Amino acid sequence: MSDLPKLHIAVLMGGWANERPVSLMSGEGVAKALEARGHRVTRIDMDRQVAARIAEAAPDVVFNALHGVPGEDGTVQGMLDLMGVPYTHSGLATSVIAIDKQLTKQALVPQGIPMPGGRIVKSAELFERDPLPRPYVLKPVNEGSSVGVAIVTEDGNYGNPIARDASGPWQDFGELLAEPFIKGREMTTAVVDFADGPRALAVTELKPKSGFYDFDAKYTDGMTDHVCPAQVPETIADLCREYALKAHRVLGCRGTSRTDFRWDEEQGEDGLFVLETNTQPGMTPLSLVPEQARYAGLDYGELCELVVAAALRDHAPKPGTGDG
Repeated sequence: MSDLPKLHIAVLMGGWANERPVSLMSGEGVAKALEARGHRVTRIDMDRQVAARIAEAAPDVVFNALHGVPGEDGTVQGMLDLMGVPYTHSGLATSVIAIDKQLTKQALVPQGIPMPGGRIVKSAELFERDPLPRPYVLKPVNEGSSVGVAIVTEDGNYGNPIARDASGPWQDFGELLAEPFIKGREMTTAVVDFADGPRALAVTELKPKSGFYDFDAKYTDGMTDHVCPAQVPETIADLCREYALKAHRVLGCRGTSRTDFRWDEEQGEDGLFVLETNTQPGMTPLSLVPEQARYAGLDYGELCELVVAAALRDHAPKPGTGDG
């Protein structure tokens, strides 16, 4: 599947975001897979001296296995651009837009991709009145992996209006994105860049065994059933693949991305909404992109090499920057 030469690859992982443990799992999985395919790998746990450590390692390419800020929001991308080091996944501008849920809407909705409405609200306002009719969803503008998401219902335990001492994202973030709650089924589609262009791999339905698909449900073994391929009408599966591929292209994603959906089956095709596009999807054993890759006939090592190959197509590495 991949004609990559043997490379020196620095796998950048960890960092200090909420998703650090997930990033460490992703990074270690990627590092082992690339080593098994004959590449030399340097593992780098992100810290404030990361630029010096990358310069000292002098890799041919950096595999960005970070999740969240600053690895997914354009900060690390800008640093690597300045250093002239090729890196995987999306570039600076794409990362800045895709990490911000409101900017993502501004980019995708005019291109015919349906997303829930909503608005940015100051957290302090929530203690006075609801920003939208209940039920609605509150989420940080710039976090991933369902970090800090709250569903506010009529009979929930947050109070009405929300109590100042209630536990929720309003305690940790000064402003939040409020969106109407889309009832129905949770689905996701991965897109991977091949040499001949990006392809949408499959549609997976996510069935949490309790609550909703939050951070714990995503990364705790046994808490969520993954149904791949999703048991949905082919017209809905086709739309998921179409929207995921279009989002990947419109946002300018590279290597791989994953687009998440909610589908209200009572509304048919009109009930399908894109929630977000993740430019640095997880690569842990429980992660959805490797799972869909297996369904599409790609093993984990091949997937990692495809992501690296996409980076090298966009950033021709300088000769002599690693020992291969």
